[in-house]
Amino acid sequence: MDRFARLVSRLLRVPVAFVSLMEEDRQILPGLIGLPEPWAGRRALPLSHSLCRYVVASGRPLVVPDARADERFADHPAVADLRIVAYAGMPLTDADGLVLGSLCGIDHRPRAWGSGELSDLDDLAAACSADLCLRVLSAQSRSAQQVLETARAAAEHARSDAQRLEQEAQAGLDHAELLLRASEELAQTSGLEDVRRRLRDLFGGVGKPSYVGLLVAEKDDLRWVPDPDGARAVEREILTLPADAAFFPSTRALRERRTVFVADRGAMVAEYGPEASDFFDRMGFTTVLCLPLWGSRGLLGVLAICWAKRHQVGVTERATLTAASGYIAQAVERALYLDERISVARELQAAMLTDLPVTDHVEISALYQPAADDHMIGGDWYDAYHLPRASASDGEASALMVTVGDITGHDMHAATIMGQVRSMLRQATLDHPPYSPATALTALDAACSVLPLETSGTLVHARLDPVDGSPDWTLTWSNAGHPPPLLRTPDGHVTQLLEHDALLNRSLGPFARTEHRRPLPPGSTLLLYTDGLVERRGHDMDAAVAQLIALLTRHGHRPVDELLRRINNRLAHPAPEDDVALLAVRTPAIAQP
Repeated sequence: MDRFARLVSRLLRVPVAFVSLMEEDRQILPGLIGLPEPWAGRRALPLSHSLCRYVVASGRPLVVPDARADERFADHPAVADLRIVAYAGMPLTDADGLVLGSLCGIDHRPRAWGSGELSDLDDLAAACSADLCLRVLSAQSRSAQQVLETARAAAEHARSDAQRLEQEAQAGLDHAELLLRASEELAQTSGLEDVRRRLRDLFGGVGKPSYVGLLVAEKDDLRWVPDPDGARAVEREILTLPADAAFFPSTRALRERRTVFVADRGAMVAEYGPEASDFFDRMGFTTVLCLPLWGSRGLLGVLAICWAKRHQVGVTERATLTAASGYIAQAVERALYLDERISVARELQAAMLTDLPVTDHVEISALYQPAADDHMIGGDWYDAYHLPRASASDGEASALMVTVGDITGHDMHAATIMGQVRSMLRQATLDHPPYSPATALTALDAACSVLPLETSGTLVHARLDPVDGSPDWTLTWSNAGHPPPLLRTPDGHVTQLLEHDALLNRSLGPFARTEHRRPLPPGSTLLLYTDGLVERRGHDMDAAVAQLIALLTRHGHRPVDELLRRINNRLAHPAPEDDVALLAVRTPAIAQP
């Protein structure tokens, strides 16, 4: 407790600091610095000289810039006898929120307490409260109480014992820090990989285990969650363990639904046999602690903490590790829920992406790359389908409809809106011969304006028609605020098709869309893409589009599937912030003699 008082004195630059606890008739000071005698030797103050009791009574911080000028404290005995002029105190609480006392800083002259100083004092009070809670827990054990009493008595007689007490206080701070870090770090995790990654460094200050492993219960097995930045030997050697395997402490913890502790190799041989001891010898583990991870619906898995050298897990450390396992269990339960939800969303999104039509007349290929963040379930899509032929002559090329779009948002809602918009646009196209892209988009706008569908996004809707009696084709398109398509002619020249209308948004209401037409010489390549390919935070989008044009110019003669891979590999970020959809169509080239 003296350590906390010294930290307050150092951080707030005050001559006097207390860790105070309230009793019925006095204020005891387990931690202090700067208090004159006889008070320092007694480690106590009468309530008549206590400002901390006001913190306990109100349960709130007390900040006094100048007690002499404050009508509440101008005549207070502490001002005259203890020279208390400026005072700042923060509540100390137990695990149930009951205020036990205060952590305070005192100055002998007036001062305006800064917000940063009060924030530092509040952080120290939180750590001190956590330490007090651990001490209360330790006091429930008779052996721990005897150790504490012996340490206190020895601290009064010898400097060496005082140093030992300070080391124990540091260990208490390490335990408190572990719980604080666990509550803060694990509250922000997203999936199991993220939980596993954060576990790697979480336990560094508590007993310094050589390995911390996470095992998740799956039906009749326990599955190791490997470290995503490089699986450890134990995770490479055994990926899953049968839950009824009798020769592992982790499966015993799961099966018997309790904490399992193996002190050393002798205990491992005696309780689990040579197979288990041989395995732990290969892994370099001597002491093992396995804690069940309980979720709101049952047992989720096991946390395995292993030490290379024999390690005695005391009452306080076990209590700390058990408490930390509660935070880990919450993170695992949330991660399992999110992983399952994201997996379903990814399957849904993949199912909504179109199988490209089979055709002997044009080359067509598409590529879809999801965002690196698994939460970023997007609304990007591509679509392609043949239009009905005017005549049923075999061998004739039929018109082809292609679409690339991007519904606003990066969640399940965006993906479901995307699926509905894609289906509605197909229906609008096929219901309006002769299949004008602008007419279909106009019909889609009209439907979205009256349906309870929160539609917002961009798309390009295009039709490719063979020209009768000619190797040429015709491109007709309508653009609803989407990045302009690129057209590469056989001579390698690339053109941006810049013509466009407003984006798709139900609040804009229905209006007549426009469409544009351009002849396609034999061997022309049309490239449609979403903005995730060229738009990235902190980068120039125009420069990215220029690079895309250069890539299409240079590699546009290659097979379209290879072309898309080259473009995506060169332009897309290894961990893209947004989904990327690409679609390329190439008209037949004239056969060379």
